Amino acid sequence: MYVTPIVLSVLCTAVCLWEVSAAPHNVTATLVFKVSNKTQSRIPTRTPGANGTAQPTVYVSEDLEEPVPKDRRLRLSEENPADKKDCPPLGLESLRVSDHQLRASSIKRYGLGSHRGRLNIQSGIYDDDFYDGAWCAGEENKNQWLEVDARRLTRFTGVITQGKNSIWTDDWVTSYKVQVSNDTHTWTTCKNGTEVVIFKANKDPDTPVLNKLPTPMVGRYIRINPQTWFENGTICLRAEILGCPLPDPNTVFMWEQAPQPTDKLEFKHHNYKEMRKLMKRVNEDCPNITRVYSIGKSYLGLKMYVMEISDNPGQHELGEPEFRYVAGMHGNEVVGRELMLNLMEYLCQEYKKENPRVMRLITETRIHLLPSMNPDGYEMAYKLGSELSGWGIGRWNYQGLDLNHNFADLNTPLWEAEDNDQVPEHYPNHYLPIPEYYTMENATVAPETRAIIDWMQKIPFVLSANMHGGELVVSYPFDMARSYWMAKELTPTPDDAMFRWLATAYATSHRVMAEDNRRICHYDNFIRVGNIINGANWHTVAGSMNDFSYLHTNCFEITVELSCDKFPHEVELPTEWENNKEALLLYMEQVHRGIKGVVRDKDTNQGVPEAVIVVDGLNHDIRTAVDGDYWRLLNPGEYEVTAKAEGYHPSTKSCRVSYEDRPTICDFYISKTPKQRLKELLANGKKLPKELLLRLRALRNRKLKSTSPK
Repeated sequence: MYVTPIVLSVLCTAVCLWEVSAAPHNVTATLVFKVSNKTQSRIPTRTPGANGTAQPTVYVSEDLEEPVPKDRRLRLSEENPADKKDCPPLGLESLRVSDHQLRASSIKRYGLGSHRGRLNIQSGIYDDDFYDGAWCAGEENKNQWLEVDARRLTRFTGVITQGKNSIWTDDWVTSYKVQVSNDTHTWTTCKNGTEVVIFKANKDPDTPVLNKLPTPMVGRYIRINPQTWFENGTICLRAEILGCPLPDPNTVFMWEQAPQPTDKLEFKHHNYKEMRKLMKRVNEDCPNITRVYSIGKSYLGLKMYVMEISDNPGQHELGEPEFRYVAGMHGNEVVGRELMLNLMEYLCQEYKKENPRVMRLITETRIHLLPSMNPDGYEMAYKLGSELSGWGIGRWNYQGLDLNHNFADLNTPLWEAEDNDQVPEHYPNHYLPIPEYYTMENATVAPETRAIIDWMQKIPFVLSANMHGGELVVSYPFDMARSYWMAKELTPTPDDAMFRWLATAYATSHRVMAEDNRRICHYDNFIRVGNIINGANWHTVAGSMNDFSYLHTNCFEITVELSCDKFPHEVELPTEWENNKEALLLYMEQVHRGIKGVVRDKDTNQGVPEAVIVVDGLNHDIRTAVDGDYWRLLNPGEYEVTAKAEGYHPSTKSCRVSYEDRPTICDFYISKTPKQRLKELLANGKKLPKELLLRLRALRNRKLKSTSPK
């Protein structure tokens, strides 16, 4: 039934009078309604049902035995048994080889010293950056060398080289000799029979080139001796050495071995097929607490599998927070992928052992692990291998899109609205709508990005971390600088204190980040700032997943740069697990920090979906999920919290958050407004009470008399 604003105003006024007169005498009710005929603002409304506030379509469990999709552009990689027989890298890129183990004949300056001759090391990008991306000789002749001390007898089998990483100059070595020694005085040059081998090296600065030695050479020291170099450049290179350590009973050197994990996990690189096998095995080992589902497909049709771990897999439980880890956004940053696979193995094994910490985590949290957001990119990097994929191959999806720049920019419209004093009265400070241009069919949005957005909207996630590689630091929103012309600028969110807490929780429990005397990865010294940084203050990123998650859903998300080496060799994976194991568990436990509760209808006791939770002093609200439950991450302290919903009177209470890792329960009961009750009566076709009809008639007559000409 259509009701004009004037009639509706009269009806509402009558209902107000009716309810007040029917109220107990000791209750005072003051109700004010405003009906406006002004044209609606052109600002788009928020996306309905985002973040699990509407009943979602349930993700079905996946059959991991189904055949892989056939696409002429998709040739899935296979395991190469020969690769496992080759000697691993000594660890120049992964920093297992220390700066003290590197020497050079000469250097151009300290920022181009021997310690910079590491495979894939990156240069600074600003004029005043001290470090550059290579070792560069101080002289241009054939007597220059870069030397590596393996610290023990080693069977050297190969050398990998790159040119200099720099935005200013192009420099690389085009050929070199290899020499080996036991004492740095007597050197043996690599030969093929009786002829000295001159290895062909690089043709550009970035592509790694592997040269295997014709015959393995044994020694402690190895030198790369450049013979020719790019004619318009100088002698600069980055390198990795392949070699197997040999037993040496005469050595007096006390080896410092990295602690090896006692967890019996599968430490190897898993391509798409191997990843499916592992997830299938974990699901079969723990069928009562695990479920595998897919959130979508990559551009080439590979499924984006998720492992769900919960005591009731497949369903959202009232009051239980949803947590997610996302790895492999950049396909060549593989540590996160392997950590997710190891984590699902670990949680399954420890749950069966009745580990109390793991059991509590699984029974009180619904965990979602996405090991590969960019499966197409990973396959490209995997085919080349851990040392030869370089810094960029596999980073982008098959379309050439960087998925961390591919989400809708919600920051700009928010900041424009704030500059015009429209927030939060006329423009929301949360659940920001996706711009119309972004939803068009011809929009440049990757299928992987669309799948993630759909996933975010279907499940009411509370906390997340996005796993990257190539650095050791934890960054937090905002990722985009507020001043669009700035390359980097401190741009905090209203929840900056909470984000810094979350970032610190991971950084301080990461075994390497926690070391004050560790070596920096490339050129940024994050140790000075506790290994955490505001993303925009590092480098601005428009359209990041972190910012989108914070502004479009309830979910707080950070980025974890897990290791200096984006694609470490398989032998490094046990160490990476030990480095991150405690941090992974501790960060998941942070989902229980703050307040949680259920917003219920006072009359029906049913949960109220999409009720807004407002924390006084924080200009960022959240919303309740489909069952009326909510979770609000907050630091310890006392907060005034208000629950409000359309058609209901708001309710406010004080909620205290303690330092314990248990959330404070803050439930709300809210009652419908008279206007809402009237709407429901009219919508259901029910008759209005006789007393109300008489009041309506009197009010209508009074309204007509006041508007009629005198």
